[in-house]
Amino acid sequence: MIKKRRKRMAKKKHRKLLRKTRHQRRNKK
Repeated sequence: MIKKRRKRMAKKKHRKLLRKTRHQRRNKK
């Protein structure tokens, strides 16, 4: 159960990082 939760958290963290990079690209342009 704990291992599955860690995998889900990692996916959510990656999504947050992707969203931040998208905003940064827009701000740069």
